[in-house]
Amino acid sequence: MNRAHLTTACDRLRSRKDPPLARTATTYVCQSCGAVHSKWAGRCEACGDWNTISEEAAPAPAGIGSKNALSRGKIIELELLEGASEEEPRIKTSISELDRVLGGGIVPGSALLIGGDPGIGKSTLLLQASAELAKGGQPVTYVSGEEALAQIRLRAKRLGLTAAPVKLATATNLESVLATLEQSGRSDVIIIDSIQTLWTEALDSAPGTVAQVRAVSQALTRHAKKTGTSVILVGHVTKEGQIAGPRVVEHVVDGVFYFEGERGHQFRILRAVKNRFGPTDEIGVFEMSDKGLIEVTNPSSLFLGERSGETAGAAVFAGIEGTRPILVEIQALVAGAGYGTGRRTVVGWDTGRLATVLAVLDARCGVSLGGMDVYLNVAGGIRITEPAADLAVAAAVLSSLSGTPLSGPTVVFGEIALSGAIRPVGQLEARLKESAKLGFEKALVPAAGNKTRISGIEIIPVTDLPELMARLAPEGIRQDTQRASQS
Repeated sequence: MNRAHLTTACDRLRSRKDPPLARTATTYVCQSCGAVHSKWAGRCEACGDWNTISEEAAPAPAGIGSKNALSRGKIIELELLEGASEEEPRIKTSISELDRVLGGGIVPGSALLIGGDPGIGKSTLLLQASAELAKGGQPVTYVSGEEALAQIRLRAKRLGLTAAPVKLATATNLESVLATLEQSGRSDVIIIDSIQTLWTEALDSAPGTVAQVRAVSQALTRHAKKTGTSVILVGHVTKEGQIAGPRVVEHVVDGVFYFEGERGHQFRILRAVKNRFGPTDEIGVFEMSDKGLIEVTNPSSLFLGERSGETAGAAVFAGIEGTRPILVEIQALVAGAGYGTGRRTVVGWDTGRLATVLAVLDARCGVSLGGMDVYLNVAGGIRITEPAADLAVAAAVLSSLSGTPLSGPTVVFGEIALSGAIRPVGQLEARLKESAKLGFEKALVPAAGNKTRISGIEIIPVTDLPELMARLAPEGIRQDTQRASQS
């Protein structure tokens, strides 16, 4: 090849334009809230968490510009609200507290999500439930992505459940799990422990990421609806106590339940946050023992079992959790602050709600606690979210401040308005009946409930906070607050 031919070939190579290499589209997704960002950042602008944004491969486009994208869909038959529809019988777990929270049992074809802190007892509860179902003739499959078969068998041996015909498997690949479920025959209930360990081959992201959790949850929910099998998913929780992963998971499933409890207490509470087949805010109470979780049929007597009579700074609150009245003791301690500003330490209640009650006491009753430490505790490890506990908290704080206990076995409940008035609460009769059953003789209630009569309990109506303070040694309270303000 002479110089002219070589020059011509080089010119052809320079003029030729090869097609660019295809780039894999990537997105940056927050692993806490699921927000999508165009670039990486140290802090998510959507939820405010730090170091939660990670790079993930973007899903393939749906092909809007293809020929089949605009094809006509199948015509759906429209029906009216009126019509005959038979409700399928629920699957009973033989654990009454669990059935109560579920709304009467497990609905066939439902997808449920259970979350809780590590080591709180989620796997123990579900293993006990699966064993009871299997003993009753219901085919159950338990799939674990966190524990080996030997670990599950050791727990079953400790709980005395080895004779239950529960089918076990350890896997983390979604396609393998679905293929196994189709091949092994029908199961009425499938338990996945946990959803963060499963991954699908359709995505390149790591297990536990937002994309993986979303895709796996949707696939398992579709399997439940298509086959009529009930799927129970176990989810991890974040440091704030919320179920980890995108919120879309909670929207896809039919029920969301939180398993709560303090490590220092043996009580465990299963709380319904969302339930399409039953009441929300229903709770089931369990006691952790060496033989597993034991259901508590009368939680009020259990929470009040360690109560030592009349004590200053203690008030018994009659609350409602779901459809069940529960009595718990609220303990308050008011002490002089070591520094200029008083501390506020709260266990089992909302800190902001306590600040509101203290502010109303200051503005409407002249009880200044700015220079004093206030400690509040809900005995038994239960968390109260009901506004009706305001009056019990105020009574406990005033009792601790004056050093005067509430006279006689007394229950207290009512919501405090910013004006200092006591607002009425719901299900007054159920609260009073539960209190009378446990031997309480008096009840401080909102004035709107003074017409209710329950045998065996004296109803004392309270109009506002000054009236409550008048019943709890007002002279002692004024002296203590003056002494605290002078110091």
